[in-house]
Amino acid sequence: MAVLDEEKICTCALNRIFGYEPRIAVALLDCLGSAEAVFRLDNEKLGEILGPFSGYPAKINAEAVRCAKKELEEAEKLGIAFIGRGDDAYPEMLRECEDSPAGLYVRSPSPLTCLAPGREYISIVGTRNISGYGKEWCERIVEALAGTGRSPVIVSGLAYGTDITAHLAAMEYGLDTIAVMATGADSIYPAMHRKYAERIAKKDGSALISDYPLHTQAIALNFVRRNRIIAGIGKATILIESRAHGGGMITARQAFSYNREVYALPGRADDPMSQGCNALIRSGCAIPVTSEKSLLESLGLPHRKRKMKKRQVADYYEGSLSPDKTEKLAEIILLIKKNRLISLQDLSEISGMEYRRVAELAGILENDGFISIDMMQRCSINRKNS
Repeated sequence: MAVLDEEKICTCALNRIFGYEPRIAVALLDCLGSAEAVFRLDNEKLGEILGPFSGYPAKINAEAVRCAKKELEEAEKLGIAFIGRGDDAYPEMLRECEDSPAGLYVRSPSPLTCLAPGREYISIVGTRNISGYGKEWCERIVEALAGTGRSPVIVSGLAYGTDITAHLAAMEYGLDTIAVMATGADSIYPAMHRKYAERIAKKDGSALISDYPLHTQAIALNFVRRNRIIAGIGKATILIESRAHGGGMITARQAFSYNREVYALPGRADDPMSQGCNALIRSGCAIPVTSEKSLLESLGLPHRKRKMKKRQVADYYEGSLSPDKTEKLAEIILLIKKNRLISLQDLSEISGMEYRRVAELAGILENDGFISIDMMQRCSINRKNS
């Protein structure tokens, strides 16, 4: 085991002590120049700095340093690095935020380079109940970002819906992705996303990151607090879908307060899942996403028509199904492309095929990953395949 640097240990101790009030830790580090210097002060001097009624001086002691050292030794065994605010690998733009954490726990094959200076970070957030429209646009946006040749890193929060759609799209199109955790870096939430989290953690250039100590479990407050990292780490935040009040809205507004670029996908006026996006656009806090090209131009990224190798229905089923059935499957795909979120019943009416026949064909396409069918039997295209 490598010998732990004393400054790193002290920084970790400060992060543990001031986890819910990071501004104080940042102020102490800026004032005294190092974490070690904070722990060299006696209680009287700490009381003068923090105020006579603060309970923190009593917590800044040798025991806090001992606990931090023990945690860092455990983290190292788990393949988790700790990057302090003063380290070169700490994200540059996040460091500018006055409530940035004193340190980050990073689980990655390349912890010192996945957050290295010069990388571009784009945060994508939104509702857990993402619609077919939102999912399609989230994937389109990530695909467009991948086509720029600049390889921006996609940042999100590993949650259901928009977050996991953004992470998976990033990996599908060859981009690195960072999942900001609301738990310790050793705990995966939600548990259903463990396999995706493991993929991220094992991908060179990608990472699971958290400012929470190991073994921290998911509580509501932690999700709200971690959003400041998603908002502050990069140059822009894109809100896909959100109700008028939601986690995505909190992140977008926080990004706006950090003077970051904020974008929102506009939606129907009467759609509850678009109320947040429409409100941000109306208030001038967000730029509307009207096309991939306009988004990239606004971000200062080159727009290139990227040729992705995708499975075509005819090619995929050639030789395994009859020509007639293959033709019918291609017809169903075309109708879904022209009529986003069309129901199976409407597909039956438009195609002139019996409902049972349409349901059978749609089931084949869904099973092979070409389309998705929601609980309302509405169909949407999976862009990565069709």
